[in-house]
Amino acid sequence: MHKIKGSLKRILPASKINTLRKYKYGIAGWTARNDLTKLAIIFKSDKWGKHFYTPHYQHHFKDFKQKRINLLEIGVGGNKSKTYGGASLRMWKHYFRKGNIYGVDIYDKSALQEKRIKIFQGNQADDKFLIDLGKKVGPFDIIIDDGSHLNDHIISSFLNLFPYLNKGGVYVVEDIQTSYWEFFGGSSKDLNKRGTAMNFFKSLADGINHSEYILKDYQPSYLDLNIVSLHFYHNLVFVYKGENTELSSFIENNQIPENYDSNKER
Repeated sequence: MHKIKGSLKRILPASKINTLRKYKYGIAGWTARNDLTKLAIIFKSDKWGKHFYTPHYQHHFKDFKQKRINLLEIGVGGNKSKTYGGASLRMWKHYFRKGNIYGVDIYDKSALQEKRIKIFQGNQADDKFLIDLGKKVGPFDIIIDDGSHLNDHIISSFLNLFPYLNKGGVYVVEDIQTSYWEFFGGSSKDLNKRGTAMNFFKSLADGINHSEYILKDYQPSYLDLNIVSLHFYHNLVFVYKGENTELSSFIENNQIPENYDSNKER
């Protein structure tokens, strides 16, 4: 069997190999369309097995399943190969049967495109590329960063793409364990190190409570006003976008009320 596969790769162009792959997995994908873990196994996505992400994805994405969504994933996989990768894109396509699935990779992965899957070549460290992409095919309902995993890339990609996420949408970052790895720009010794993805997202949790700050003339940031919740799991974070304009039950305009008498509380 391996010899046959090897011969086909040498004889057939990348587009033909992808077509054969599509037919092979089409029926299996249909039968498992409601179970992301089974789909990950069928399409050989490392979101289950190497990692254990699919149950969390199923929980957070279930309300999107029957909608005509736009999903963007950074990182197609397969390294430099034109015929390898795209496992999770095919998984998403079979789970979101009405969705448009977009991928981004630093290498040319156009041979892996198929109906409802479109792939762009570009570097997630390129701010202009990401902003242009958001303008061209956004806004998105789901954005997933499974790219370089470098801390500065994770943060800059989020800042560039979050504005192109719809209200009610979800932004996900995988493999944030690199926040603790020095060779990725993280640290296990200094858990408060600035510039790590984990500390960046932890800081956003404070912004959810911006109406409670006692800071005169405080002006909420775009992220303060547009993040309504964060959910952390092992190596994984989900950020929900929405209108975060809920007022404090006590603080007024980021100041203690003038008629407040602290002595009455004692």
